Amino acid sequence: MANYIHVPPGSPTVPKLNVTVEEQECREGAIRLLQELRPHWNPETITMQVFTDGITNKLIGCYVGDTMDDVVLVRIYGNKTELLVDRDEELKSFRVLQAHGCAPQLYCTFSNGFCYEFMQGAALDPEHVCDPTIFRLIARQLAKIHAIHAHNGWIPKSNLWFKMGKYFSLVPTEFEDQEVNSRFLNEVPSFQVLQEEMAWMKEKFSNLGSPVVLCHNDLLCKNIIYNDKQGDVQFIDYEYSGYNYQAYDIGNHFNEFAGVSEVDYSLFPDRALQEQWLRSYLEAYKEYKGFDKDVSEKEVEVLYVQVNQFALASHFFWGLWALIQAKYSTIEFDFLGYAIVRLNQYFKMKPEVTALVFPE
Repeated sequence: MANYIHVPPGSPTVPKLNVTVEEQECREGAIRLLQELRPHWNPETITMQVFTDGITNKLIGCYVGDTMDDVVLVRIYGNKTELLVDRDEELKSFRVLQAHGCAPQLYCTFSNGFCYEFMQGAALDPEHVCDPTIFRLIARQLAKIHAIHAHNGWIPKSNLWFKMGKYFSLVPTEFEDQEVNSRFLNEVPSFQVLQEEMAWMKEKFSNLGSPVVLCHNDLLCKNIIYNDKQGDVQFIDYEYSGYNYQAYDIGNHFNEFAGVSEVDYSLFPDRALQEQWLRSYLEAYKEYKGFDKDVSEKEVEVLYVQVNQFALASHFFWGLWALIQAKYSTIEFDFLGYAIVRLNQYFKMKPEVTALVFPE
């Protein structure tokens, strides 16, 4: 299978607990998990803090005492997210990244989520990811993940087009609410248009020469934890991780400079910032792969063209994703509005980025 991920031998096993944590009444279920994971904790003294009502899952931090030295994160899957996320692949990705020092410790899985180690630090905002000190750390950490070797020299294939096709097949044709349905029909391109764009992208982008590597695929600002004391960054949330085009992962991250709740594409990194970022990335990637670290102008320019074209595919992918969420998610978020923003940006940027040419 194209997106097969092999967990390295000797990786610690992850216990699966037969517990369901209700999204609205989560304390009881979380306590049952903690009785297994932290049996010495007194249930009456456990503090639970909702870290994020994210736009896919619910995340709760559990700890005792005043200091947050030992925090167990309980992540509850969002409604119908199994349509969008392969949970077995997510678990494998998590374990592979953990084995290579790129992820926190995974404590257990349960019926509708899993528990893992809290990473000390601050989740970033769009204003942080354009800071040169921080973006060089991000570029280096992403290079480290991209340099993880596939098992036994197996040559991986991207699962981008498969996933995009699956999402397209799940996009709703109508909404029960008449106002929402009217907005959907008036502001979202027709199925035929979307299908034609998908075919065009697959034909064009598959031939850009971007290597297929293990990718995070969802590197939005809040999925980057910056520890200023240690001077490092770590990435969290591997739901969408898997083998994909190197340039897609970077282009997707650049799109996330615009934010999620209030999207502002004027924050998309300009060419000068991108070239600094890409040079830092290529130097680290070559180092991790054991190559000569020297990076030429041409290599930076080639990656720049690939990244900006694959950024289109990222807009399209998350546009389809948001249309499905608009139908099924119970989270308070304007998914239809987000889908419209992403698809509009796709069509707006298409002429500009397809005009980019590789250096001679």
